[in-house]
Amino acid sequence: MSALPRRIAVLGATGSIGVNTLDVIARHPNQFEAFVLTASTNVEAMLAQCLRHRPQFAVMVSEQHAVELRTRLRGAGVSTEVLSGATALETMASHPDVDTVMAAIVGAAGLPSCMAAARAGKRLLLANKEALVVGGQLFMDAVLSGGATLLPIDSEHSAIFQSLPESRSLWSTTVDKIILTASGGPFRTRDPKTLYQVTPEQACAHPNWVMGRKISVDSATMMNKALEVIEARYLFGMPAERIEVVIHPQSVIHSMVQFIDNSVVAQLGTPDMRGPIAYGLSWPHRVVSGSAAIDFSQLAGLSFEAIHAHDHSERFPGLQLAWDAMSGPQGTTAVLNAANEIAVAAFLGREIRFDQIHRVNMETLASTKFSAPRSIDDLLEIDQSARQIAQRTISRLAP
Repeated sequence: MSALPRRIAVLGATGSIGVNTLDVIARHPNQFEAFVLTASTNVEAMLAQCLRHRPQFAVMVSEQHAVELRTRLRGAGVSTEVLSGATALETMASHPDVDTVMAAIVGAAGLPSCMAAARAGKRLLLANKEALVVGGQLFMDAVLSGGATLLPIDSEHSAIFQSLPESRSLWSTTVDKIILTASGGPFRTRDPKTLYQVTPEQACAHPNWVMGRKISVDSATMMNKALEVIEARYLFGMPAERIEVVIHPQSVIHSMVQFIDNSVVAQLGTPDMRGPIAYGLSWPHRVVSGSAAIDFSQLAGLSFEAIHAHDHSERFPGLQLAWDAMSGPQGTTAVLNAANEIAVAAFLGREIRFDQIHRVNMETLASTKFSAPRSIDDLLEIDQSARQIAQRTISRLAP
């Protein structure tokens, strides 16, 4: 580890990933420093974080919220410089004094700042899977050209990264397949015929993980796993047909790698995001994360369930969309992500039913027309077009 604390920009600091990142940083003040914190509109949470961690910079998405935060920090005698807007996010992600960027802004909104960090050659801790789902090869090209170090923070992708050979050159010759584990969410055993009755509160009650509302709904529909399949495709350069999903209700084995000799390497841990966050911050070393150790004497057992054809069509219809989108032209995965973000927001706003999320995604994929993207602006154009089509679909479905 460096003799000086590594300066961290936490993009999305008030979300669950951001909060857990700051918890790990606080445990190692000699190794890590919260240099930049950003948030959307939650002034109260950002104020508390700035008082606790004293960052050099804070960014709020809107100027109105930035003014409020700036005034309250001055009143508290805190010298943190407060900025606002999307441009400020990109500036901070590429700031010359920032060593590491924790990318935890939810959704496609996080793509521009992720691209800025990649182009600036930062150590980029990717908790925002949408950056890869939307950005695809363009994002990976930015990582390569900028000389950035891309480290996955999703528990599943961190587990795969930890299970793969250290030499990336061996991945294509020794790995047979990647196996992503999924808890199955809160409706794994529920009668699919009753899913139309699911409320936002039920969908957000994950049995194992404490997460934000959007990702909790994605876990309930298994769209979260669909996005993770797409992310794994780009992160590890693995063909789509060599990525598999298996249900593992206990969420102890976070994912696995099967090699050509049929041996399997798995990474285990308690369901606590501080584990992969600490690994990303300290890689290639390890530091104390604050997560609890596994008590093997208390494990009743580890079980696995295959995802059958009827699960694809009834319980988790969105999962197959990962492979469908990857087989389409570049930009199709961006359409899928945009449609899903709009559909989930509509469900959380009680505009559509839980079972209609998949219908919005399907109709948007079928209706969006676009040319092959050549830049981030092209991708954002595709994203906006897909959102408009998804919104029109929702308007037709809404009671």
